Amino acid sequence: MEFKDYYQLLGVEPSATADEIKKAYKRQARRYHPDVSKEKNAEQKFKEVAEAYEVLKSDDKRREYDLLRTQGARSGNGQFTPPPGWESANRHYSSTSDSGDFSDFFESLFGRKGGFDRAQGAGDTVRMNGEDVHAELAVLLEELHQGSEQAVQLRVPEADERGLVSHRIKKLKVKVPAGTAEGSVLRIKGQGAPGMGGGRQGDLLLKIRLAPHPLFSVDGRDISLVVPVLPWEAALGCKVTTPTLQHKTRVSIPPGSQSGQKLRLNGLGLAGDPPGDFYVVIKVVMPSTIDDKAKALYEQLAARGDASPRPWENQP
Repeated sequence: MEFKDYYQLLGVEPSATADEIKKAYKRQARRYHPDVSKEKNAEQKFKEVAEAYEVLKSDDKRREYDLLRTQGARSGNGQFTPPPGWESANRHYSSTSDSGDFSDFFESLFGRKGGFDRAQGAGDTVRMNGEDVHAELAVLLEELHQGSEQAVQLRVPEADERGLVSHRIKKLKVKVPAGTAEGSVLRIKGQGAPGMGGGRQGDLLLKIRLAPHPLFSVDGRDISLVVPVLPWEAALGCKVTTPTLQHKTRVSIPPGSQSGQKLRLNGLGLAGDPPGDFYVVIKVVMPSTIDDKAKALYEQLAARGDASPRPWENQP
């Protein structure tokens, strides 16, 4: 019988990893798939590629095949003879099929059909699902909060009749539900790479990325806003108007407030179940200019000799 060099059929080296073998199989299968290939004897070549992958994808079969490659005998006319007494530990016989999907070489070594699943094999019943496409979508915070429809443009891989992969630009509109969290992945069914042989089309996996906001900071569903207040506003207390994702609101700054102090507005954060909270972060700031009258008032406060806010200065 004729020896089959499965590594050569897939276009890989004998040292190829399982991942390299899988990628090579997909590449060759797309090249010779009867649905797209215009090459001569494409169906036969496709069967050979499927047979090679059936052996090399299995650790046990690949181990036996590698042993045969080194210990089997090959004559000058390319005929191959297994070692004396050879019998595969992976023989799987089927009494229900004489379809001849596999070469004599394969069936003499591993048995008819070899446990092969025709859904992943050769011939006109082969189905290859399309690959999923991964992409990112940057959205504004307000769009995450309210929900929005976004225009998406992505590159989708496609294989030509020679199995060469190229990309085409695909445009579609995607609905981002209200309250979608940053980092969430939206699965858009059937918007990935096309399948072959009746296989399903891949999906689009769209990861949501939050665009920077000029005012708000985001932590999960909680929103924070730094609100500057003047020293006398922090000392005496005041009311300030702050924006939120929903509307503007009046917030009471309590007397004696300190920089970094947080005031929580329940449920005014990012939409969700439950919604997040909104935090006002107080930041005491000095006025940009100090006139003589203001300076005199500060000097009066300094003359009072109140304890220093730096605790280490109050220690003996």
